[in-house]
Amino acid sequence: QVQVVESGGGLVQAGGSLRLSCAASGSIASINAVGWYRQAPGSQRELVATITSGGRTNYADSVKGRFTISRDNAKNTVDLQMNSLKPEDTGGYYCNVEVNSPDTRRYSYWGQGTQVSVSS
Repeated sequence: QVQVVESGGGLVQAGGSLRLSCAASGSIASINAVGWYRQAPGSQRELVATITSGGRTNYADSVKGRFTISRDNAKNTVDLQMNSLKPEDTGGYYCNVEVNSPDTRRYSYWGQGTQVSVSS
């Protein structure tokens, strides 16, 4: 079993910053790609940023230059630093982790999400 837990969400004014953290634990041999997604009320879940096992990153156009994704392979954590937040960044933020298990299989896990609210 693998557990994925997000933390760091909260309420912030426009222009402020938040740092989200995604921690994976359990039966993990190694972690491949990790992605942060968000979902606003009434909208589909959308990709925010991804990072590969080698550290290559990719961002949605709407967050480029404002958000930074990073990972600590030793701790099995992936952070999302969010600066210059806008009201349209409001939503539930979810972490998806691709795990290599000890049985050499690959699985994908979602966390329960953390809420980000940006006031104007």
